[in-house]
Amino acid sequence: MNNVTRTRRDNVLALFQQHAGRAMATGSAPKGLEQDFAARLQISPSMWSQIKSSRPIGDKLARQIERLCGRPWGWLDEQQADSVLSSGERDFLELALAAWRAADGPTRRLWRERFKALAAAAG
Repeated sequence: MNNVTRTRRDNVLALFQQHAGRAMATGSAPKGLEQDFAARLQISPSMWSQIKSSRPIGDKLARQIERLCGRPWGWLDEQQADSVLSSGERDFLELALAAWRAADGPTRRLWRERFKALAAAAG
């Protein structure tokens, strides 16, 4: 997968996380949020499912997503470091970093190997 394809997917997934977070904060149930987001992007739920898994986002669709989500032209093509992570992911990384910094060398090596194994098993 080339960089722009990966970047666009990461960014649109971050947009979905923001969308879902806002909806659930106002009391919406998680069920139906995928279809709601697809409707916001003016695409079918099937296309949204394909985008999440492997379908590249072309230039025309990228500009459509940016426009409909209130982002500037080209936003989807640039890594958005602060918006790629969900709040849960940020919390996990902060906790992991604190634990890493407090650990000794052998413990760090053990964690690194276990996380590599977990990542490989996850696919």
